[in-house]
Amino acid sequence: MTITDFKDRLEAAQTRNSDRRWLALGIIAIAQLMIVLDASIMNIALPHAQAALHISNGDRQWALTAYSLAFGGLLLLGGRISDYMGRKRTFIVGLLGFAAASALGGAAQSAGWLFGARALQGAFAAVLAPAVLALITTTFTEARERAKAFAVYGAIGATGAAIGLIVGGSLTEYASWRWTLLVNTPIAIVVALLAVPILKESRAEGDRRYDVPGALIATAGLVALVYGFTNASTRSWSSSLTIGLIVASVLLLGGFVAWERRATNPLLPLRVVLDRNRGGSFLAFLLATLAMFSVFLFLSYYFQSVRGYSPLKAGFAFLPFPLGVITSATLASRLLPRFGPRPLAIVGFAMGTIGLIWLTQLDPNSSYVGHLVVSQLVISLGMGQVFVALSSTALLGVPDHDAGVASALVNTMQQVGGSLGVAFLNTIATNATASYASSHGGSSPAALTHGFTSAFTFGAVIFAVATVVVGLLVQARRQDVVAGAGDSDGQPAELALVG
Repeated sequence: MTITDFKDRLEAAQTRNSDRRWLALGIIAIAQLMIVLDASIMNIALPHAQAALHISNGDRQWALTAYSLAFGGLLLLGGRISDYMGRKRTFIVGLLGFAAASALGGAAQSAGWLFGARALQGAFAAVLAPAVLALITTTFTEARERAKAFAVYGAIGATGAAIGLIVGGSLTEYASWRWTLLVNTPIAIVVALLAVPILKESRAEGDRRYDVPGALIATAGLVALVYGFTNASTRSWSSSLTIGLIVASVLLLGGFVAWERRATNPLLPLRVVLDRNRGGSFLAFLLATLAMFSVFLFLSYYFQSVRGYSPLKAGFAFLPFPLGVITSATLASRLLPRFGPRPLAIVGFAMGTIGLIWLTQLDPNSSYVGHLVVSQLVISLGMGQVFVALSSTALLGVPDHDAGVASALVNTMQQVGGSLGVAFLNTIATNATASYASSHGGSSPAALTHGFTSAFTFGAVIFAVATVVVGLLVQARRQDVVAGAGDSDGQPAELALVG
């Protein structure tokens, strides 16, 4: 064999490996899209499910919160399962479990049946989601390729809720609310089958014992916190149950930190969150989803309850949002290696703040194009930058042994942020609507809209706080973006953005 032949074969092998990586990203992206869609796809379908299964108004929220409670509460354990059992194996198990839970929910004959299936979906999503992000981290080791891969992940994360509303509206109007769940089953099975020959296995080395006490304490603390905020939206902030749950969550999460400091094999090594850049990114993720989910929730009600849109029309009214995020994320993936994550995230949160301030001027007769399209585009163009920048920075310098739990923490911040945001801002909106109705002679579209704009005001404040958090904590600079094939310990190279 000549040197020329050897070079040709080497180049061909490198091309095949590159093609395999991008095919793997396609498989991973579909799984991530299913996870994100199921956090919102039931929003528009819920009134139809409620009527079919005779669910009371007080209990209907559990069709949404059962998913987010199980998802957010079990993510850290799911991250460690991914690390120890293997990311590919966990990915496939999570997909098949998600498919089964979706089929169970689609066949529900009672409220309890549906709520249980949604909780089971959330549990398998908690296993699947950390494997998704860890597989991206271990598959793409070159800086520019990883930036592109995170652009895909960021676009899915930021647009998935809006796409879920469109898909949910379409399926509800033309098929049945049951198909908002059943549609996952064939897709998940096909993706699992494709993953077997395409994805490569990776797992943490060394001690693989599970921190079961840590998992129980953390899960109980997160569930108590999310349930406490959810209870506040249906009762009040001053109710004994709300206060008791929040106090319990603070004590449990404080106990979790104390336990992790002395555990021999901690569920969440504190070194993962104490790094300045990573810690800032995790906190910013929490704030981003806390405010952003309110946009989907309240605009969905505004479109259907105030403007009288059908489920399908309401879903398509959100189209500017995913289009804006896709455009912004694509551009951000090219700018990230040049400027670093900090300026992208700051500009993104500032745009989100401006967009939510624009929504605070909403009234029952606001122009769709002049008001709602513009505000959605401004917010989404900002969020595309935020998700690309923070997704990359949140995994900075994480050793391969901790990749799964770090990935889980990214998703935990998103799910807990979304759950808390829905509970907190819905309480703001409900109280504002009741106050307006009381002073203006009864409920009306104007009263509902006043409640929504009050929530948007708090959302804008949250985005403004996130801008400050990024400015103070995420200190990565353009020159910190480096490429590499691996570190001295043989770990995969990361997009090293060290402050």
